[in-house]
Amino acid sequence: MATKPAYAQGAQIEHPKFGLGSVLSCSDEYIVIKFDEHGEKKFVLTIVLPNLKKSDRQPPVEKRRTTKKKVAAAPVVAT
Repeated sequence: MATKPAYAQGAQIEHPKFGLGSVLSCSDEYIVIKFDEHGEKKFVLTIVLPNLKKSDRQPPVEKRRTTKKKVAAAPVVAT
């Protein structure tokens, strides 16, 4: 029988060293967290679990890269 993961995907957590983050995945052995300031980190669940605490914050909005539209140069008309 499978056990329930410690944290659900998308859960907001706080780590004493890496700060606030969002759980990307959690299994019986590993947890992958995307921290706001430190990127993605993979931990052995049994080692890191005592250091994690749940956070009440809203998940941060993912920033999307915007591309600027290229504007064609207007033709020069000789007068």
